[in-house]
Amino acid sequence: MTNSENMGIITTTITVTNLVDEILAERGFIPNEQIRAMTVNNVLVNTGATRLCLPVDIIAYLGLPLAEEIDVKTAAGVLKTRLFKRVSLTVAGRKGEFTCTELPGGEDPLLGVIPMEELGLQPDIINHKLILLPQTGKDTYHVIL
Repeated sequence: MTNSENMGIITTTITVTNLVDEILAERGFIPNEQIRAMTVNNVLVNTGATRLCLPVDIIAYLGLPLAEEIDVKTAAGVLKTRLFKRVSLTVAGRKGEFTCTELPGGEDPLLGVIPMEELGLQPDIINHKLILLPQTGKDTYHVIL
């Protein structure tokens, strides 16, 4: 890609894990080796997406439970898709619990604004990376107004 073709594009590495498996392992019901998890490289950081968006094959591998069917706005109009719950997401060493939107087969995962905000990650489109916002001190990203 030339500089003009990848202008503003940010990709990152994420690890997605079945949260139920993590809890079962914490409590000693299953060994750590049975926790279903996957590390995915070159995940597109997409400020136009609300949630973490994963393709069907990753959701199936993780065995995520279905939350509900939802409508989503896309470039092609409003479509029905499924929302899955109990995803443990790790990005840049920060971890949180989220839902994810199912993408049709073959589409690449997307990291949306809700997990970025919750994890204190800010896109830097000039340098093509995610910035980790401070977790402590006067500049912390945690806000209660």
